[in-house]
Amino acid sequence: MVHTLRQYVRLTNLLNRVVGYLLFIMLAVMSVLITWQVFARFVAGNSLTFSEEASRFLMIWLTLLGAAYAVKEGSLIAVDILQNKLTGNRAKVLKVIMSVCTSVFYIILIIYGFKMAQNVSFQTAPTTGLSMFWPMLAVPVGGALMLINTVASLIEDFIGKEEL
Repeated sequence: MVHTLRQYVRLTNLLNRVVGYLLFIMLAVMSVLITWQVFARFVAGNSLTFSEEASRFLMIWLTLLGAAYAVKEGSLIAVDILQNKLTGNRAKVLKVIMSVCTSVFYIILIIYGFKMAQNVSFQTAPTTGLSMFWPMLAVPVGGALMLINTVASLIEDFIGKEEL
């Protein structure tokens, strides 16, 4: 059983590595688009028609994938006054309760995010012509990754982090 749980954590770590690279690429592309847009508008007197919209869609994906990445790293903002005062089994019980509560939220994100993406799938973005399904798909994908990372963090808290 412990071996299977460790395999899950390893797979999650691999997934997060891929997400980290995707975040880097998306941030780089967004930075280039915005820089080029500013240059084209103020220096060349002409601007790209799609750069603002594409940057906005990239920002949506960056935010949700970045939040999922931060869940695994434990770097999301949190109020941890009570958590810092508890030790032993009480701290573990609180961790489970917090994980269950956040998991319920992530499941809601997945379900309603996918419904929202389906509802707008017939709409297209004005300048890129992209179906609005793709930017909205970031919500359920981010929710699913946050749920996966929450479970992995909980597993690591109970069986210990594997030494690499």
